[in-house]
Amino acid sequence: MSTGQPVAHATGKAAPPGVHPWVAEAGQRPRFAIVGTFLPEWAQVRDFAVRAEELGFDAYWANDHPLRAMDCWTQLAALATVTTRLRLIALVSCVYYRSPALIARQAADVDRISGGRLVLGLGTGDDAAEFRQLGLRFPPAPERLAALAEAAEIIRGVWAGPLTHSGRHFQVAEAHVRPGPVQQPGVPVLIGGGGERTTLRLVARYAEASNFGPHEWAGGAYDLAAVRRKYEVLRGYCREAGRPYESILRTHYTPLLTLAETGSELAAKRSRARIPDAGLRTVPLFATVDEAIVHYQGLIDAGVQYFLATVNGQDAQTAELLAQQVLPALRPGDRVEPASRPVSGTYPGPSRPSNS
Repeated sequence: MSTGQPVAHATGKAAPPGVHPWVAEAGQRPRFAIVGTFLPEWAQVRDFAVRAEELGFDAYWANDHPLRAMDCWTQLAALATVTTRLRLIALVSCVYYRSPALIARQAADVDRISGGRLVLGLGTGDDAAEFRQLGLRFPPAPERLAALAEAAEIIRGVWAGPLTHSGRHFQVAEAHVRPGPVQQPGVPVLIGGGGERTTLRLVARYAEASNFGPHEWAGGAYDLAAVRRKYEVLRGYCREAGRPYESILRTHYTPLLTLAETGSELAAKRSRARIPDAGLRTVPLFATVDEAIVHYQGLIDAGVQYFLATVNGQDAQTAELLAQQVLPALRPGDRVEPASRPVSGTYPGPSRPSNS
Protein backbone atom coordinates (compact mmCIF):
# COMPACT_ATOMS: atom_id res chain seq x y z
CA MET A 1 0.00 0.00 0.00
CA SER A 2 1.21 3.51 -0.76
CA THR A 3 2.63 5.49 2.12
CA GLY A 4 1.50 8.80 0.68
CA GLN A 5 5.13 9.94 0.47
CA PRO A 6 6.93 10.57 -2.83
CA VAL A 7 8.40 7.40 -4.30
CA ALA A 8 12.06 7.52 -5.29
CA HIS A 9 12.12 6.57 -8.97
CA ALA A 10 15.42 8.16 -9.88
CA THR A 11 18.55 6.14 -10.57
CA GLY A 12 20.86 8.53 -8.73
CA LYS A 13 21.58 10.70 -11.78
CA ALA A 14 20.17 14.20 -11.76
CA ALA A 15 17.79 14.97 -14.60
CA PRO A 16 19.23 17.39 -17.17
CA PRO A 17 18.01 20.98 -16.84
CA GLY A 18 14.48 21.36 -18.14
CA VAL A 19 13.81 17.60 -18.18
CA HIS A 20 11.29 16.06 -15.79
CA PRO A 21 12.91 13.32 -13.62
CA TRP A 22 10.44 10.69 -14.89
CA VAL A 23 11.18 11.62 -18.51
CA ALA A 24 14.92 11.43 -17.90
CA GLU A 25 14.63 8.04 -16.25
CA ALA A 26 12.07 6.52 -18.60
CA GLY A 27 14.09 7.57 -21.64
CA GLN A 28 17.18 5.64 -20.57
CA ARG A 29 15.97 2.26 -21.83
CA PRO A 30 12.83 0.84 -23.45
CA ARG A 31 9.91 0.47 -21.03
CA PHE A 32 6.30 -0.60 -21.19
CA ALA A 33 3.06 0.48 -19.61
CA ILE A 34 0.15 -1.92 -20.05
CA VAL A 35 -3.57 -2.17 -19.46
CA GLY A 36 -5.75 -5.27 -19.41
CA THR A 37 -8.88 -4.92 -21.49
CA PHE A 38 -12.08 -6.96 -21.07
CA LEU A 39 -11.83 -6.91 -17.26
CA PRO A 40 -15.25 -5.77 -16.01
CA GLU A 41 -14.71 -6.32 -12.27
CA TRP A 42 -12.56 -4.27 -9.91
CA ALA A 43 -10.92 -7.40 -8.47
CA GLN A 44 -9.77 -8.39 -11.96
CA VAL A 45 -8.33 -4.93 -12.62
CA ARG A 46 -6.59 -4.94 -9.24
CA ASP A 47 -5.04 -8.37 -9.77
CA PHE A 48 -3.90 -7.46 -13.28
CA ALA A 49 -2.16 -4.28 -12.09
CA VAL A 50 -0.52 -6.01 -9.12
CA ARG A 51 0.80 -8.71 -11.44
CA ALA A 52 2.05 -6.04 -13.87
CA GLU A 53 4.03 -4.51 -11.04
CA GLU A 54 5.45 -7.91 -10.10
CA LEU A 55 6.52 -8.48 -13.70
CA GLY A 56 8.44 -5.19 -13.73
CA PHE A 57 6.32 -3.08 -16.04
CA ASP A 58 6.86 0.65 -15.66
CA ALA A 59 3.21 1.66 -15.52
CA TYR A 60 -0.45 0.78 -15.70
CA TRP A 61 -2.73 3.03 -17.70
CA ALA A 62 -6.48 3.58 -17.72
CA ASN A 63 -8.81 4.74 -20.49
CA ASP A 64 -11.33 7.53 -19.97
CA HIS A 65 -14.58 6.09 -21.35
CA PRO A 66 -17.02 6.65 -18.47
CA LEU A 67 -19.94 4.57 -19.72
CA ARG A 68 -17.91 1.60 -21.00
CA ALA A 69 -15.71 0.79 -18.04
CA MET A 70 -14.80 1.79 -14.51
CA ASP A 71 -14.12 5.52 -14.21
CA CYS A 72 -10.43 6.09 -14.85
CA TRP A 73 -9.86 8.38 -11.85
CA THR A 74 -11.68 6.08 -9.43
CA GLN A 75 -9.64 3.20 -10.83
CA LEU A 76 -6.27 4.97 -10.58
CA ALA A 77 -6.97 6.15 -7.03
CA ALA A 78 -7.84 2.61 -5.97
CA LEU A 79 -4.77 1.16 -7.71
CA ALA A 80 -2.58 3.70 -5.93
CA THR A 81 -3.41 1.95 -2.66
CA VAL A 82 -2.55 -1.60 -3.81
CA THR A 83 0.68 -0.87 -5.72
CA THR A 84 3.94 0.66 -4.55
CA ARG A 85 6.16 1.25 -7.59
CA LEU A 86 3.95 1.19 -10.68
CA ARG A 87 3.40 4.50 -12.45
CA LEU A 88 -0.30 5.29 -13.01
CA ILE A 89 -1.29 6.94 -16.29
CA ALA A 90 -4.58 8.47 -17.41
CA LEU A 91 -4.60 7.78 -21.16
CA VAL A 92 -6.16 10.18 -21.79
CA SER A 93 -8.50 12.25 -19.66
CA CYS A 94 -10.91 14.06 -21.98
CA VAL A 95 -11.01 17.78 -21.20
CA TYR A 96 -14.75 17.89 -21.96
CA TYR A 97 -15.83 15.13 -19.56
CA ARG A 98 -14.75 17.08 -16.47
CA SER A 99 -13.86 20.70 -15.91
CA PRO A 100 -10.12 21.42 -15.97
CA ALA A 101 -10.25 22.38 -12.29
CA LEU A 102 -11.82 19.02 -11.44
CA ILE A 103 -9.19 17.16 -13.49
CA ALA A 104 -6.54 19.09 -11.58
CA ARG A 105 -8.16 18.10 -8.27
CA GLN A 106 -8.43 14.40 -9.21
CA ALA A 107 -4.89 14.31 -10.57
CA ALA A 108 -3.49 15.93 -7.43
CA ASP A 109 -5.34 13.41 -5.27
CA VAL A 110 -4.07 10.39 -7.20
CA ASP A 111 -0.54 11.80 -7.16
CA ARG A 112 -0.69 12.22 -3.39
CA ILE A 113 -2.31 8.84 -2.73
CA SER A 114 0.31 7.11 -4.88
CA GLY A 115 3.25 8.99 -3.42
CA GLY A 116 4.04 10.80 -6.66
CA ARG A 117 3.43 8.18 -9.37
CA LEU A 118 0.86 9.84 -11.64
CA VAL A 119 1.23 10.75 -15.31
CA LEU A 120 -1.64 13.00 -16.42
CA GLY A 121 -2.72 12.22 -19.96
CA LEU A 122 -4.92 14.85 -21.61
CA GLY A 123 -6.85 14.68 -24.86
CA THR A 124 -9.66 16.22 -26.86
CA GLY A 125 -11.90 13.17 -27.07
CA ASP A 126 -12.64 11.69 -30.51
CA ASP A 127 -15.67 9.51 -29.91
CA ALA A 128 -18.68 11.44 -31.18
CA ALA A 129 -21.10 8.75 -30.03
CA GLU A 130 -19.70 8.88 -26.50
CA PHE A 131 -20.15 12.65 -26.39
CA ARG A 132 -23.82 12.15 -27.35
CA GLN A 133 -24.25 9.47 -24.69
CA LEU A 134 -22.91 11.89 -22.10
CA GLY A 135 -25.19 14.66 -23.32
CA LEU A 136 -22.32 16.75 -24.64
CA ARG A 137 -21.93 18.65 -27.86
CA PHE A 138 -19.15 17.25 -30.08
CA PRO A 139 -17.24 20.29 -31.38
CA PRO A 140 -15.12 20.25 -34.53
CA ALA A 141 -11.46 19.32 -34.13
CA PRO A 142 -10.01 22.88 -34.13
CA GLU A 143 -12.36 23.88 -31.34
CA ARG A 144 -11.53 20.79 -29.31
CA LEU A 145 -7.81 21.43 -29.70
CA ALA A 146 -8.23 25.03 -28.55
CA ALA A 147 -10.12 23.73 -25.50
CA LEU A 148 -7.27 21.28 -24.81
CA ALA A 149 -4.76 24.13 -24.79
CA GLU A 150 -6.92 26.15 -22.38
CA ALA A 151 -7.42 23.15 -20.12
CA ALA A 152 -3.67 22.47 -19.94
CA GLU A 153 -3.02 26.07 -18.90
CA ILE A 154 -5.75 25.98 -16.27
CA ILE A 155 -4.65 22.67 -14.76
CA ARG A 156 -1.08 23.83 -14.23
CA GLY A 157 -2.34 27.23 -13.12
CA VAL A 158 -4.66 25.97 -10.39
CA TRP A 159 -1.93 23.71 -9.02
CA ALA A 160 0.19 26.85 -8.55
CA GLY A 161 -2.91 29.05 -7.89
CA PRO A 162 -4.86 31.01 -7.19
CA LEU A 163 -5.84 31.41 -10.83
CA THR A 164 -8.49 33.46 -12.57
CA HIS A 165 -9.06 32.54 -16.19
CA SER A 166 -11.80 33.71 -18.51
CA GLY A 167 -11.39 32.00 -21.85
CA ARG A 168 -13.51 30.97 -24.77
CA HIS A 169 -14.00 27.45 -23.45
CA PHE A 170 -13.39 27.50 -19.69
CA GLN A 171 -13.55 29.95 -16.81
CA VAL A 172 -12.26 29.76 -13.25
CA ALA A 173 -12.14 32.44 -10.56
CA GLU A 174 -9.45 32.53 -7.87
CA ALA A 175 -9.13 28.74 -8.18
CA HIS A 176 -6.40 26.91 -6.28
CA VAL A 177 -6.11 23.14 -5.81
CA ARG A 178 -4.96 22.49 -2.25
CA PRO A 179 -3.28 20.26 -1.33
CA GLY A 180 -1.68 19.95 -4.73
CA PRO A 181 0.43 17.18 -6.29
CA VAL A 182 3.53 15.94 -4.51
CA GLN A 183 5.75 15.40 -7.56
CA GLN A 184 8.43 17.97 -8.22
CA PRO A 185 8.67 19.95 -10.37
CA GLY A 186 5.11 18.74 -11.04
CA VAL A 187 2.98 15.94 -12.43
CA PRO A 188 4.23 15.04 -15.92
CA VAL A 189 1.61 15.75 -18.58
CA LEU A 190 1.11 13.54 -21.63
CA ILE A 191 -0.85 14.81 -24.61
CA GLY A 192 -2.35 12.14 -26.82
CA GLY A 193 -2.48 12.39 -30.60
CA GLY A 194 -0.13 12.94 -33.49
CA GLY A 195 -1.67 15.75 -35.50
CA GLU A 196 1.18 17.57 -37.19
CA ARG A 197 -0.42 21.01 -37.56
CA THR A 198 -1.68 21.53 -34.01
CA THR A 199 -1.48 18.57 -31.61
CA LEU A 200 2.29 18.18 -31.70
CA ARG A 201 2.63 21.94 -31.31
CA LEU A 202 0.56 21.65 -28.12
CA VAL A 203 2.81 18.81 -26.95
CA ALA A 204 5.86 21.04 -27.34
CA ARG A 205 4.15 23.83 -25.44
CA TYR A 206 2.42 21.99 -22.60
CA ALA A 207 3.54 18.36 -22.21
CA GLU A 208 6.31 16.15 -20.92
CA ALA A 209 5.25 13.20 -23.10
CA SER A 210 3.84 12.61 -26.57
CA ASN A 211 1.74 9.58 -27.48
CA PHE A 212 0.51 8.37 -30.84
CA GLY A 213 0.17 5.06 -32.64
CA PRO A 214 -1.55 3.06 -35.39
CA HIS A 215 -5.12 4.00 -34.52
CA GLU A 216 -7.27 6.69 -36.11
CA TRP A 217 -7.95 8.25 -32.70
CA ALA A 218 -4.27 8.12 -31.72
CA GLY A 219 -2.56 10.06 -34.46
CA GLY A 220 -2.80 7.53 -37.28
CA ALA A 221 0.91 6.62 -37.32
CA TYR A 222 0.56 3.52 -39.49
CA ASP A 223 4.15 3.16 -40.71
CA LEU A 224 7.70 3.97 -39.69
CA ALA A 225 7.88 6.88 -42.09
CA ALA A 226 4.96 8.51 -40.26
CA VAL A 227 6.60 7.92 -36.87
CA ARG A 228 9.86 9.52 -38.01
CA ARG A 229 8.09 12.39 -39.72
CA LYS A 230 6.02 13.20 -36.65
CA TYR A 231 9.13 13.27 -34.49
CA GLU A 232 10.80 15.65 -36.92
CA VAL A 233 7.72 17.88 -36.70
CA LEU A 234 7.78 17.66 -32.89
CA ARG A 235 11.48 18.53 -32.87
CA GLY A 236 10.72 21.66 -34.87
CA TYR A 237 7.95 22.71 -32.50
CA CYS A 238 10.28 22.20 -29.54
CA ARG A 239 12.78 24.47 -31.22
CA GLU A 240 10.06 27.09 -31.68
CA ALA A 241 9.05 26.76 -28.03
CA GLY A 242 12.65 27.07 -26.84
CA ARG A 243 12.75 23.75 -25.03
CA PRO A 244 14.97 20.67 -25.41
CA TYR A 245 13.57 17.95 -27.66
CA GLU A 246 14.74 15.38 -25.10
CA SER A 247 12.50 16.99 -22.47
CA ILE A 248 9.55 15.18 -24.11
CA LEU A 249 9.24 11.42 -23.68
CA ARG A 250 8.32 9.84 -27.02
CA THR A 251 5.73 7.16 -26.31
CA HIS A 252 3.87 4.87 -28.70
CA TYR A 253 0.53 3.10 -28.41
CA THR A 254 -0.20 -0.52 -29.38
CA PRO A 255 -4.00 -0.88 -29.69
CA LEU A 256 -3.97 -4.62 -28.89
CA LEU A 257 -0.94 -6.83 -28.30
CA THR A 258 -1.19 -10.61 -28.44
CA LEU A 259 1.92 -12.78 -28.07
CA ALA A 260 2.59 -16.51 -28.31
CA GLU A 261 5.67 -18.71 -28.40
CA THR A 262 4.79 -20.54 -31.62
CA GLY A 263 2.99 -19.76 -34.82
CA SER A 264 0.31 -22.35 -34.15
CA GLU A 265 -0.41 -20.93 -30.70
CA LEU A 266 -0.60 -17.46 -32.20
CA ALA A 267 -3.02 -18.57 -34.90
CA ALA A 268 -5.30 -20.06 -32.27
CA LYS A 269 -5.27 -16.83 -30.27
CA ARG A 270 -5.92 -14.76 -33.37
CA SER A 271 -8.93 -16.88 -34.31
CA ARG A 272 -10.72 -16.11 -31.06
CA ALA A 273 -9.43 -12.56 -30.47
CA ARG A 274 -11.71 -9.67 -29.57
CA ILE A 275 -10.44 -6.47 -31.20
CA PRO A 276 -11.03 -3.23 -29.28
CA ASP A 277 -12.42 -0.47 -31.53
CA ALA A 278 -12.92 -3.00 -34.31
CA GLY A 279 -14.99 -0.53 -36.30
CA LEU A 280 -12.08 1.91 -36.55
CA ARG A 281 -8.89 1.85 -38.53
CA THR A 282 -6.51 0.31 -36.04
CA VAL A 283 -3.52 -2.07 -36.12
CA PRO A 284 -3.57 -4.84 -33.52
CA LEU A 285 -0.28 -6.69 -33.17
CA PHE A 286 -0.34 -10.50 -33.22
CA ALA A 287 3.25 -11.76 -32.97
CA THR A 288 5.59 -14.46 -31.79
CA VAL A 289 8.29 -13.33 -29.39
CA ASP A 290 10.84 -12.94 -32.18
CA GLU A 291 8.40 -10.99 -34.34
CA ALA A 292 7.54 -8.69 -31.43
CA ILE A 293 11.21 -7.97 -30.81
CA VAL A 294 11.64 -6.96 -34.46
CA HIS A 295 8.46 -4.87 -34.31
CA TYR A 296 9.37 -2.89 -31.21
CA GLN A 297 13.05 -2.54 -32.07
CA GLY A 298 12.03 -1.04 -35.40
CA LEU A 299 9.94 1.56 -33.58
CA ILE A 300 12.77 2.28 -31.14
CA ASP A 301 15.14 2.83 -34.04
CA ALA A 302 12.56 5.24 -35.50
CA GLY A 303 12.69 7.29 -32.29
CA VAL A 304 10.21 5.73 -29.84
CA GLN A 305 11.40 5.54 -26.23
CA TYR A 306 8.42 4.11 -24.34
CA PHE A 307 5.42 1.90 -25.15
CA LEU A 308 1.83 1.74 -23.94
CA ALA A 309 0.13 -1.50 -24.89
CA THR A 310 -3.35 -2.93 -24.52
CA VAL A 311 -3.47 -6.66 -23.79
CA ASN A 312 -6.37 -8.98 -23.23
CA GLY A 313 -6.60 -9.12 -19.46
CA GLN A 314 -7.50 -12.80 -19.61
CA ASP A 315 -4.30 -13.61 -21.56
CA ALA A 316 -1.66 -13.89 -18.85
CA GLN A 317 0.85 -15.38 -21.29
CA THR A 318 1.11 -12.20 -23.36
CA ALA A 319 2.04 -10.02 -20.38
CA GLU A 320 4.57 -12.59 -19.17
CA LEU A 321 6.22 -13.05 -22.57
CA LEU A 322 6.39 -9.27 -23.02
CA ALA A 323 8.05 -8.73 -19.64
CA GLN A 324 10.30 -11.78 -19.58
CA GLN A 325 11.37 -12.25 -23.20
CA VAL A 326 10.55 -9.27 -25.41
CA LEU A 327 11.50 -6.34 -23.20
CA PRO A 328 14.93 -7.71 -22.13
CA ALA A 329 15.87 -8.17 -25.80
CA LEU A 330 15.23 -4.55 -26.76
CA ARG A 331 18.13 -2.13 -26.94
CA PRO A 332 17.92 1.66 -26.53
CA GLY A 333 17.79 3.73 -29.67
CA ASP A 334 20.95 5.38 -30.91
CA ARG A 335 21.50 9.10 -30.65
CA VAL A 336 21.71 9.71 -34.40
CA GLU A 337 19.66 12.73 -35.42
CA PRO A 338 16.43 11.52 -37.04
CA ALA A 339 17.05 13.65 -40.14
CA SER A 340 20.07 11.48 -40.99
CA ARG A 341 17.97 8.31 -41.03
CA PRO A 342 16.13 7.26 -44.17
CA VAL A 343 12.47 8.24 -43.88
CA SER A 344 11.11 5.03 -45.31
CA GLY A 345 9.91 1.61 -44.30
CA THR A 346 6.60 0.08 -43.40
CA TYR A 347 5.05 -0.64 -40.06
CA PRO A 348 7.33 -3.36 -38.69
CA GLY A 349 4.77 -5.65 -37.09
CA PRO A 350 3.46 -8.77 -38.80
CA SER A 351 -0.14 -7.49 -38.57
CA ARG A 352 -1.21 -4.75 -40.97
CA PRO A 353 -4.36 -2.67 -40.40
CA SER A 354 -7.23 -4.98 -39.61
CA ASN A 355 -10.69 -4.75 -38.12
CA SER A 356 -11.19 -8.49 -37.98
